[in-house]
Amino acid sequence: MYPEEYQNPQPTDESLQSPEESPTSTNEQTENLSVEPVLESTTHNSTVDTEQNNLTSVLPIANSQASNSKDEFVVQQQEEITTLGLEDQAEVQATQQRLAELQKQEQALKAEIADLQAAYKTLQAQMNQTQILMGNFVQETLSSLEQRKNALQISVEQLERRQERIRNEMRTTFAGASQELAIRVQGFKDYLTGSLQDLAAAAEQLQLVSAPKPEPEKVIIKEVRPAETQPGTPQFAQQQFQDTTKQIRRLIDQYRTKPDYYGPPWQLRRTFEPVHAERVSNWFFNQGGRGALRTMGSRLQNILVSSAIISILHKLYGDRVRTLVLANTPERLGEWRRGLQDCLGIGRPDFGPDRGVVLFESPEAVAQKAERLEKSNQLPLIIIDDSEELISLALLQFPLWLAFAPDPKMMRSYEDDF
Repeated sequence: MYPEEYQNPQPTDESLQSPEESPTSTNEQTENLSVEPVLESTTHNSTVDTEQNNLTSVLPIANSQASNSKDEFVVQQQEEITTLGLEDQAEVQATQQRLAELQKQEQALKAEIADLQAAYKTLQAQMNQTQILMGNFVQETLSSLEQRKNALQISVEQLERRQERIRNEMRTTFAGASQELAIRVQGFKDYLTGSLQDLAAAAEQLQLVSAPKPEPEKVIIKEVRPAETQPGTPQFAQQQFQDTTKQIRRLIDQYRTKPDYYGPPWQLRRTFEPVHAERVSNWFFNQGGRGALRTMGSRLQNILVSSAIISILHKLYGDRVRTLVLANTPERLGEWRRGLQDCLGIGRPDFGPDRGVVLFESPEAVAQKAERLEKSNQLPLIIIDDSEELISLALLQFPLWLAFAPDPKMMRSYEDDF
């Protein structure tokens, strides 16, 4: 960096002091070597003077070189300071620009924070409103569910009371207890059938020789065909229908003395007491198939009497008979449906507008249906439940109708059933 300084080194203090010390050393040598010749001392002195002159001529040159190198160093230092100043100014400008950018970012962040705070407040208000609405909705729903729960509990209690009452009726009546007896009798019947079959098989294995029997004479029986009558309105109370009367009495006695618990559909499958037979006979022979009977005290007993009448009519007229049951509530109609299924051995397919049994809640619909059945040569049988306080006059025009009148001595509150 400084070539002149390295090429021309500055003289040190020792080199400057050497000419001053040289005379002293020369004098000492002269004193010590007094025995040397005078020529040598003269020569030596001249040599010393020559060296001093050389040193004196070199010293100004070295001083000039040192001053020049010092000026160059100062200039170079100033240039470096100027360069550093320019660089610092550029850095300051860059720092200012960076600071301005950071301030802009700070303002943008503050604006964004303000927007977020406003959105947060809005969302919080909406959330509070939603919570209030949800609370009101849950409260209303809980109230509705509690009301429904209370209503269901009341309905369950009513159904339990009704079930208990029906069970008590079934225990106290022989018709209800006869089902268990019928099951036992059927089991004993199956046992006897199996035993007889085993006995017959054992008898066939025995080798028995029987004497030949004379053949009986053949008796020719001439079939007498009764005069065919046109199907019309049944008249059970008239004297000319003696055959029909005998058949009805025979069927009533059969139901009372020889009940068939596993008979075909539309045949009575329950125990028939004398009191039931008396009511059925009275309706057929005294009232001519059109009249009211006093209730038996329970709907199950009324259904049993009605089932016997329906079974007898099906024996006489077949599928022409269509039973129309009238009751004022669906629950009572449900009892009639279950009771008829149990007593007659029929199923759900036998209930319907074009089936053997039709259920109604209004007398007007019953009258319209009965008129259509008569026009199609069918035989409608109208059965009116004892819960009907009034009987429509439109129902009394048909040839077959049965109404159960409540007993004044045994008034039952049907409203307790529900």
